[in-house]
Amino acid sequence: MCRIYGTFNTRTGDRELRTAAALLHHGGPDARSFVRGADWALGNNRLSIMDPQGGAQPYHHDGVVVVFNGELYNHDELRARLRGRGFRFEDRCDGSILPALYLTYGDSFAEHLDGMFAVAVIDLRAEPRLVLATDPAGMKSLYYSWDSRTGVLHFASEIPALLSFPDVRAREDELGLDAYLTSKTPFGERTMFEGIDVLPPAATATASRTDGLRISERPLGYESAEGAAPGRSLEEAGGELRAALETEVSRLLTADVPVAAITSGGLDSSLVTALAARAARGALHTFNIAYTGRWPGDERAYAARVAESVGTTHHQVEIDPASFPELLSDVVWHLGQPNADPITLSTFSLFRAVRDAGFKVALTGDAADELFAGYARMSQALAAPEGADWSGAYLDHLAAVPRALRARLYTDDYAATVRARPALPPELHAALEHGNGSRLTRICEAEQRYRLPAYHLRRVDHLSMASSVEARIPFCQPAIVRFAAGLPDAHRLTSAGVKRALYAAAGGLVPDAVLDRPKQPFTLPVTAMLAPGQRLWEMARDVLSPVSLRADGRLRGDTVEALFTEQAERPSDTASLALWSLMGHQLWRRQFFDAATRFDTAVQAPHALEGAAA
Repeated sequence: MCRIYGTFNTRTGDRELRTAAALLHHGGPDARSFVRGADWALGNNRLSIMDPQGGAQPYHHDGVVVVFNGELYNHDELRARLRGRGFRFEDRCDGSILPALYLTYGDSFAEHLDGMFAVAVIDLRAEPRLVLATDPAGMKSLYYSWDSRTGVLHFASEIPALLSFPDVRAREDELGLDAYLTSKTPFGERTMFEGIDVLPPAATATASRTDGLRISERPLGYESAEGAAPGRSLEEAGGELRAALETEVSRLLTADVPVAAITSGGLDSSLVTALAARAARGALHTFNIAYTGRWPGDERAYAARVAESVGTTHHQVEIDPASFPELLSDVVWHLGQPNADPITLSTFSLFRAVRDAGFKVALTGDAADELFAGYARMSQALAAPEGADWSGAYLDHLAAVPRALRARLYTDDYAATVRARPALPPELHAALEHGNGSRLTRICEAEQRYRLPAYHLRRVDHLSMASSVEARIPFCQPAIVRFAAGLPDAHRLTSAGVKRALYAAAGGLVPDAVLDRPKQPFTLPVTAMLAPGQRLWEMARDVLSPVSLRADGRLRGDTVEALFTEQAERPSDTASLALWSLMGHQLWRRQFFDAATRFDTAVQAPHALEGAAA
């Protein structure tokens, strides 16, 4: 696991590369290296997971240079295959196979990888060309800036490092605010910065002086679904799913450093924990997060019950809500752009505790809801009659600020501006309404293609790597994705319940107290915490002051004030999430666009930032 960065078709100096490396230090503190030619450069910061004494990057072989971020779970199989073709390897690190794999298969090399990855290849055998590739789920992000006029490309695993290159300017996409409030973070290849994009999942991008930049997308795996065979009962499907998950969880436990598990107390992480504990034979540590005081939705008792039932060493992490204002600035920085889910603070704090306890790898239960239909909005969409605008209502459920409230929140000028460009990818609505398969199939595929990578996986990746922890996600493994896609609707969601195959898989393995409890999201109880007298309230009042809103010019101060009044007198999830989201956006603007931003300070003195992030 690492962080990578680089440039193509431009001369890059050592100082620029060292600055980018310093800004990525948290994600790869174990080694730092880069290599450059006359008009290209590749860099890597390493978090040593496999073969810590080997695996030095960049990898070189016969005119091919590679840097790599991620984890490859089939590297032993690929190494054996490549040895049969005459290649030799000096170590057993997973990434060291990549030059030979590229030399064997060319631009299609990523089709042979099983894991999470972002790979950059410089091919110097003829005219220099750059090849970038991302994994099918979108677990490892790769941001880039492409200048079509000059043919210059810069890329990095995180936005702050990308912005450290002098040619990449921090320019706010004015319409990004609407995209953010519409879907909690921009979907697709879009970011909150003008001129900065992110490669989609399963993408292969090539850049050369002759052909410019070309991006193609590989199949995501839905087309080769491997669900339960026709006619199988729900119980049989659950058994097959448990066996598949057991295999993947066991594979993901393989590491040359200690591995832990995140246990929220819900079905998904509890099942992963139970399978991991069985594979680790009692040598597993688990982590749960809670908050000082008494708050709604506290799950620590459920997590403790799971840990006790499967025999793990359990760590109960507790953070004080009074620390949230300080934490929020760090969270916004590491994400690089706002994410409106309050869970970001919990995620950041939890992985920091995992690191402090001595673990570099943690298994999580993320992505099960998208695959196996676990959200209430899915049930509501299926219940909508034919002819109703079910997809419009469904998309509004994804918003940080509902459509009707956004209409009241925007100034007249900004409302006119946003009408010129849709906040969501145009093909998303079409995929929901007119894609292949049943309504539920279309919903799950849209969630996996658009929402899961942008909103969910980037958050987990950036906020775990902020503390030098690799998050591994069994539910994102291709075998599990294909299995879920092949299930009949009735084995995912009916009036009898959500994630039915997953519940069947967990029966007898996860405590009944967890299986029988009502579903609740793993998030921060921001509705209760954003209240007069709390530090979070004081921070929101300061950040969303009338002066700040006037300087922004896109939001109505009277509507924001009405939200504060509503939240003080009649607390609601709608008002609290709207205020939280607006606060996050303003904090992001302060860090990246104000005259005295933390970003500017970091670029001038990157080692000071390393100390703050460590």
